[in-house]
Amino acid sequence: MINVVITRDQTGPIRSIEISGHSGYAEAGSDIICSAAAAISYTAAGGLESLAGLRGCYKTDDGYMLIRLPDRMNEKQRSIASIIMETAAIGFKQMEFSYAKYVSVKDEEVRSDD
Repeated sequence: MINVVITRDQTGPIRSIEISGHSGYAEAGSDIICSAAAAISYTAAGGLESLAGLRGCYKTDDGYMLIRLPDRMNEKQRSIASIIMETAAIGFKQMEFSYAKYVSVKDEEVRSDD
């Protein structure tokens, strides 16, 4: 299963999206669900780099990606990053809606004691 954890700050904006696992829908190389998750992930990461100028905001490994926004961003970067992250979250939630057996999305708010 692909697990997506969306972490938000106390005021609502997404701070990070962590994607892990493999769907198991089909064999590697033929798995349309893993391909869709990768497309959403890499598009978000590429958009953050190219459009918001946030270089190095993601890490990858086999079956894993962490996209984390930096603490310091100017207002333009913050605005662009927010749109990109929310769009990625919508994409993952739509995947979960259609393929709940293979994709799980947890959208959580950071607690004030964190």
